[in-house]
Amino acid sequence: MKKLIAITISIALFATSAFAAELTKGKVKKLDEKAGKVTIIHEELKSLDMPAMTMVFRIGEGVDAAKLKAGADIEFSADRVNGKITVTEVK
Repeated sequence: MKKLIAITISIALFATSAFAAELTKGKVKKLDEKAGKVTIIHEELKSLDMPAMTMVFRIGEGVDAAKLKAGADIEFSADRVNGKITVTEVK
């Protein structure tokens, strides 16, 4: 049983690191916290096959909106959540 638990934990750790979200550089242009949206001027989003551009993203659950002040340089990851392109992480 202990061996099975150890293998399960190892697989989970590997999967988490192997599929960690890639961070993209960007600059916050506008934050609409009430609507749950942020406009970001960003570099290429390779994970979404998108070129560099300015676009509006939804703010994902667990994302600290305080890091999304207008003018802030950020590194972020985005993904499709329920069909909407959403910021899932901000550093």
